[in-house]
Amino acid sequence: MKRNIAVVWGGYTSEVVISAKSMAGIYSFLDKEKYTIYKVKVVKEGWTVDIDGNIYPVDKNDFSFRYPDTGEKTAFDFAYITIHGTPGEDGRMQGYLDMLSIPYSTCGMMASSLTMNKFVCNNYLKNFGIKVAQSVYLSKETKYNIVDIANKLGFPMFVKPNTGGSSFATTKVKTIGQLQEAIDTAFAETSDVIIESFISGREVTCGCYKVKDKEVVFPLTEVVTTNEFFDYYAKYEGQVEEITPARISEDMTERIQKLTRTIYDLVGAKGIIRADFIISEDTPYLLEVNTTPGMTQTSFIPQQVAAAGLNITEVLTEIIENEFKEN
Repeated sequence: MKRNIAVVWGGYTSEVVISAKSMAGIYSFLDKEKYTIYKVKVVKEGWTVDIDGNIYPVDKNDFSFRYPDTGEKTAFDFAYITIHGTPGEDGRMQGYLDMLSIPYSTCGMMASSLTMNKFVCNNYLKNFGIKVAQSVYLSKETKYNIVDIANKLGFPMFVKPNTGGSSFATTKVKTIGQLQEAIDTAFAETSDVIIESFISGREVTCGCYKVKDKEVVFPLTEVVTTNEFFDYYAKYEGQVEEITPARISEDMTERIQKLTRTIYDLVGAKGIIRADFIISEDTPYLLEVNTTPGMTQTSFIPQQVAAAGLNITEVLTEIIENEFKEN
């Protein structure tokens, strides 16, 4: 009997549009001979399942739905979460599923909550020798002085939502006159903001996953853009060159792959993660850890899976089946 797999997408932030693309990618990758796959949309307006264009409400009491004409109840056996941002990347969906004892694809509640908070995660990892940019954290209650921030971090600097992604509301600030507007833009997206010093160098990203009997670290992807930085337009509108494997030395490749494995363990990750780095003066600096990486046909992870000579459908099946081995 086939397991019922819910591809959970949507979310409560601007990243819902990216989540829709990842949902389509994952739906296309999953083994339809092995699983019955449903598209489950989670937005503030409600949770629904789309079956051939027919929309049915999801019962949050047990993560199931009923066909109105027959009353037949269908429960989901597994959730493949591809919500970028809250509530699927910050641990809330994971906590809900944990209470129902339903396995899922991503990190657990604690690891998701940690990695979603860029400031907390990077400063946690810094304690273990991971190099990160200097940063300042602001909540809406923080009293701050933009001159003090400028003196601490220098220019240029990056201002971004602390718990956001996809480079939404992210600004590269070059002068003090731009700083307040950038902070306001970031606060319009989330309730807290991180401001980071600029690190010049080559940007690379590395995917990794572990299952019960093995670990896999993918080839690195090098990110090259003529934009000011790897912004939304570079990420999703083609204004970027993505080179897999990255054009860096074997030694640096191995160093970053080792760092990615270490980070995976330090944050208590599960499923596929991606760690982004800047290589500056032969030193890799961690930018952020992404526990719900994009999964469109052209996203980094599918590129890296292909470069490793692996099959994306088999990789996702392995991740799903691993959860049933452990539960």
